[in-house]
Amino acid sequence: MPRPEALPDRPAAPFDPLAAHRFRTALGMGPELIARDLRVSYGLPHVGPELVLAWEEGSAQPSEAEVNALAGTLWCSPAELLARPRTLREHRVALGLAPEDVARAVGLDARSYLRLEEKDAWRGTDRQSAALIALFGLTPAEYVTVSGQEERLAELLTKAVTTRWQGHARQIAKLVPLERGVVDDALRALHAEYRARMATPLGRDLRDRAAEYFWAAVEKGTGEGDRGVRRGWKTDS
Repeated sequence: MPRPEALPDRPAAPFDPLAAHRFRTALGMGPELIARDLRVSYGLPHVGPELVLAWEEGSAQPSEAEVNALAGTLWCSPAELLARPRTLREHRVALGLAPEDVARAVGLDARSYLRLEEKDAWRGTDRQSAALIALFGLTPAEYVTVSGQEERLAELLTKAVTTRWQGHARQIAKLVPLERGVVDDALRALHAEYRARMATPLGRDLRDRAAEYFWAAVEKGTGEGDRGVRRGWKTDS
């Protein structure tokens, strides 16, 4: 069976230049030593000290292969060299996983997974989504982001807060990996808060930043923090 085509070795954004500099100086290594190790140990003949410094200054972005190699040289994980990931690819690179690893874990063939990654929009069954959430350790908000549904969710939440929330709850529940009761409770609380304060600056802020207030309401309602809301997750079927 032919091996699926990989995506081009694009920059593994968002790279964190300050983290790279911090790890290097903590090891007491100059850019010349880092570059030599990348050439000798990781087969990157094009890397010189100038490129290492360019990565640390933010004037150049390392590719996925370069990030993985640099992490090995600096004795850290790829995730520690990246800012907070947002896309499917960024989450995968941060964990140092190959596309085939993710595809196998979620029950897709590698070619199908790569197409989703290229589109920056996750689409999967409830069971596949649950596997992706577990593999990447996603929060509900991060899941919406990798699904490419942030803007749509924000639009629906603004409507739910400012009109009849019941009329939008079903659509919102389809976008977020939460039980319907958790969604309803958060929307009910936000709507009541908006109605009580709609003529105040807080009311306007709630309307304009409905998504942020929604996630805060979910966390408050479930008693869980940002990395969890586990009691509110949809159960896979």
